[in-house]
Amino acid sequence: MSFYIATAVVAYLLGSIPFGYILVRAFRGRDIRASGSGNIGATNVARSSPALGALTLLLDATKGLLAVTAGSLLAISASRAAARPPLYAFAAIAALFAVVGHMFPMWLKFRGGKGVATSVGVFLALAPKTLLVALALFVALVAVFRYVSLGSIIVAAAFPLIAYALHDYHSSPAILAAMTAIAVLIILKHRENIHRLLAGTESRFVLKRTRT
Repeated sequence: MSFYIATAVVAYLLGSIPFGYILVRAFRGRDIRASGSGNIGATNVARSSPALGALTLLLDATKGLLAVTAGSLLAISASRAAARPPLYAFAAIAALFAVVGHMFPMWLKFRGGKGVATSVGVFLALAPKTLLVALALFVALVAVFRYVSLGSIIVAAAFPLIAYALHDYHSSPAILAAMTAIAVLIILKHRENIHRLLAGTESRFVLKRTRT
């Protein structure tokens, strides 16, 4: 049990690193939470600096990937200490808590991002085929409708279904459950965007050319 707890803690701490906040504070001297949507994620960062937004996306995805990797390493340690544990249970815990860490970082009074970029990282490790399909769907939706939030919501809802259809979840109920939980959390984090989309007041995403 201690290895499961260690996996959750390590994944949460990795996920809770607020790269968007750190980058904007370091390079712009501003608090990203005071501009745009107030979100610390890549989309809001990109509104003030496309370059910093891209870097935030990369770093947020990387921490998700590292969290799952750490979970796998802890699973190996657990197998040496006791009976062989289910590897994918550790990966599922790491994936979920990395996203939770990003959404609710203790460093920022639990006010974090919406978890999309971090989910990209964890799903790159867990379900790469599904991730490719989801990214293609996301790009198509944003290209047509110009709403990042809409693309994120639809792709999040579809992700577990796509993974199940493609058998891209290692036949692990734990992985499928983690995917579903992450999807639900992402959609809940977008509830304000959903209200604005329904009201027709959601801002369309447009990159601004600014100096970094």
